Amino acid sequence: MERALIVCDNEKGTSFYKSFLKENGFVDMIVAENAPEAKRIISDYDFDICLINGPIGGSSGEELSIDIAEKNICQVILFIKAEYAEEIASKVEDFGVITVSKPINKQLFWQALKLARVAQSRINMAHKESAKLEKKLSDLKIISRAKLLLIVNRDVSEEEAHKIIERQAMDSRLSRVDVAKEIIREYEGE
Repeated sequence: MERALIVCDNEKGTSFYKSFLKENGFVDMIVAENAPEAKRIISDYDFDICLINGPIGGSSGEELSIDIAEKNICQVILFIKAEYAEEIASKVEDFGVITVSKPINKQLFWQALKLARVAQSRINMAHKESAKLEKKLSDLKIISRAKLLLIVNRDVSEEEAHKIIERQAMDSRLSRVDVAKEIIREYEGE
């Protein structure tokens, strides 16, 4: 289920964005009427997309869009009056913010939404891969620590320590990481 944050300070705009998102498969939507409220909400929830209807609170929405794009993993679409769109787009695009000029063309909005979804999908894949690599690195650190403890306490070579962990893992039908954790507990009392 996709979640959207709508930052809009007028009822008509909020209604339009909610309706458009609902037509495009979003069911979970939260509305913020100003930048401080948006920042608070985004710190409490994860979002797939954030729509900012500029101007918001006397500002173009540029700062808020950059802040959200930098600190979060959701895609940001900033809606700006046509006369400012090109100037603001050049300032926010390096942060991955998508700009759409107002008045809003529904086809252009749909394309921006589709682009944001594709980009969000890629971000999610990259996050999963990053988490996988972090786990693998963590596991390698644990195994290395256990090997070092075996080398120091049993006076074996690194190759022998490796074989000890492998053999115990096979014999006990545990993962090498679980065996390494047992070795660490044995020698460090953790």
